[in-house]
Formats: sequence, C-alpha cells, structure tokens
Amino acid sequence: MHSTGEKPGTGVYTCTMCAQKVVLDDKSDKLPPCPKCQNTNYSK
Repeated sequence: MHSTGEKPGTGVYTCTMCAQKVVLDDKSDKLPPCPKCQNTNYSK
C-alpha cells in the first residue's frame, strides 16, 4: 500500500476507496490525494 506524499516510482496507482487511477510518470513524482474522493491510500 502507498500513501499520499510518497514517491513510490513510476506506474499506475489505484485508490483503495473509489478505484480512481493516478499515473506517475517520473520517479520524483509524489502521490497526490485522490482527485475523486480525497482518499490517501493507493495500491499498485
């Protein structure tokens, strides 16, 4: 599980609450709060 503010690396992360997908294209990108429900936890 990954949380908002982490830099988990490139890839597609899925919100654990609403299944909204967030794509990080750079290793230095931080996970934002979910744009749909503001949840802070993601699975990859």
